[in-house]
Amino acid sequence: MQVETALYSEEQSESLYERKTFIVDPGQEPFRIDKWIQMHMEGSTRNKIQQAIEAGFLTVNGKNIKSNYKIRPADEIVVMSLINPEHTVLKEEDIPLDIVYEDEALMVINKPSNMVVHPGVGNFSGTLLNGIAYYLRKQNPEIDEEKLPRFGLVHRIDKNTTGLIVVAKTGEAASHLAKQFFNHTVKRKYMALVWGNIEEPEGTIEAHIARHQQNRKMFDAYPDGEIGKHAITHYKVIEQFNYVTLVECILETGRTHQIRVHMKHLGHTLFNDWEYGGDKILKGTIYTKYKQFVDNCFEVCSRCALHAKTLGFIHPITQKEVFFESPLPEDMTNVIAKWRNYSIHRNAE
Repeated sequence: MQVETALYSEEQSESLYERKTFIVDPGQEPFRIDKWIQMHMEGSTRNKIQQAIEAGFLTVNGKNIKSNYKIRPADEIVVMSLINPEHTVLKEEDIPLDIVYEDEALMVINKPSNMVVHPGVGNFSGTLLNGIAYYLRKQNPEIDEEKLPRFGLVHRIDKNTTGLIVVAKTGEAASHLAKQFFNHTVKRKYMALVWGNIEEPEGTIEAHIARHQQNRKMFDAYPDGEIGKHAITHYKVIEQFNYVTLVECILETGRTHQIRVHMKHLGHTLFNDWEYGGDKILKGTIYTKYKQFVDNCFEVCSRCALHAKTLGFIHPITQKEVFFESPLPEDMTNVIAKWRNYSIHRNAE
């Protein structure tokens, strides 16, 4: 039996799923798949396996099957499983949600800044997932605890990044969306304000991403590809303001901190990204007047200036491509206006 594990954890991706692939040995006798998986996946139970099969999280040779399916030699079994689904109790909280779109299969939400997507160490409450759990319970008071949306969270964005995130409301939708993120077919555009004038009007950054070797809370770019995960970001200059630039970034892959790390690698750290040094004056003069202006800009946009603007994917039910768009939030709009005004006056001198 061959086993291949593709782990898309916090270190490597925005995805929250782990994919395991099993290739059944040539001499394998016919055997019920739920029993076989239980024997080969530590910590699994037949009940959870049957739920995964029903939701489409377990496929054989690329097709959905039933729990009584009997495996055959050379079968390729793929299991998508949520990473650490029970790391903390999910507390339902009445948190306002900016719901851009909702149907029976999924929700698209416009996430504000200063909000963690899901509970974890140090963030057990106040997360987007806490608010979604409350919202779904209000819709259906009889909803099973296991049906609350841990399984439906198929990707994430950083705490201080604003913008669009999709959440599945059924297991089938979660499986469908998770595969799209896994295969990098989801279309996403971000808007970012970065330090410096980018000379090329557009370009592509291709560099592996992995944990920073000195600071484990950060990530770093490794262009030689010796460590980390392959990552590609396409960028396009939208507007320049002498010392900062507004860029559009398109993710071809979805690694954690990808845009932040890639833009820093390019020499254009995101504005006010304190983790990566963007909360200091990286371009411009040292005069007091300019320093005061930049400090005011930091106050206007008191976070990393990054916004998930568009999100496109194949709808799990209609099988048609859908697109959603979120306008720039007020803090980024205001700081861009300040830099635009500064640039106009400076160029007029």
